[in-house]
Amino acid sequence: MAASDLPHDTALEHLRIIRTLMERASIYRAVSATAALCGGVIGLAVAAWGIMRPPSPQVFLAAWIGVLCVSGVANLFLLMRESQEKGQPFITDGLRMALRAVVPPLLTGGVLGVSLIAFRQQMELAALVWILCYGLALQGTVSFAPRSIIHLARAFLIAGQVLTVLWLWKGWPGMVSPPVALASLYMGLTFGLFHIIYGVAVFLSQPRELVASSSPR
Repeated sequence: MAASDLPHDTALEHLRIIRTLMERASIYRAVSATAALCGGVIGLAVAAWGIMRPPSPQVFLAAWIGVLCVSGVANLFLLMRESQEKGQPFITDGLRMALRAVVPPLLTGGVLGVSLIAFRQQMELAALVWILCYGLALQGTVSFAPRSIIHLARAFLIAGQVLTVLWLWKGWPGMVSPPVALASLYMGLTFGLFHIIYGVAVFLSQPRELVASSSPR
C-alpha cells in the first residue's frame, strides 16, 4: 500500500514514531556499540576455538546460540537502563516498529540455520544464512537507524554474498577444513570482527558528535 493510501492520522502517527526513533538514534548507537563490542569479543573467541578445535555440529550450534543469548541479554539490559535513566517507558511505539522490521528476517534466518545444522549438518550454509538474514534485519531499519548501523548492515550483506559465492566455488572451501572450522571462520569474520570494528568506530566518533550537537545552529 502506497503512503498516499494511508489515512491522514495514521501517516502522521508513522511520521511521529520515525521522528522519535531518529531523535533517539544517537543514544541507541552508543548503547548498541557496547553490546556489539561484548558480543563481538565473545563471538571472535568462540570462532577461534571452533577453528582450532572444531566441535561437533551440535556443540557448534549450542555455542553460537549461547553467544546470541549473551549479546541479546546485554543489549536488553543496556536499553532498559537507558530508558530508566531518561524516565521513558521501555516498550514504546518506536520499539514495536523496530521489532516489526527486524524480527521477520531474524526469525527466518534462525529457523533455517538451526534446521540446516540439526537435520543436514550444513554448518557453512547455516552460517551464511545467518549472516545474510542479520544484514537484512539491520537494513530493515534504514528509515530510522543511525548511519553506522546501516553501514554495518551493508557490510554483513556484502560479506554474506561474497562468502556465498566463494563457498559455492568448489576450489576455495578446501583451504579450511573440516566444514565446522570454515563455518567458524565465517562467523568470526562477521559476527565477531565486524561487531568489534563497529563498536570501536562508534566510541571513537562520539567526541566529534558531542561537539557537533553542542555547537550553535
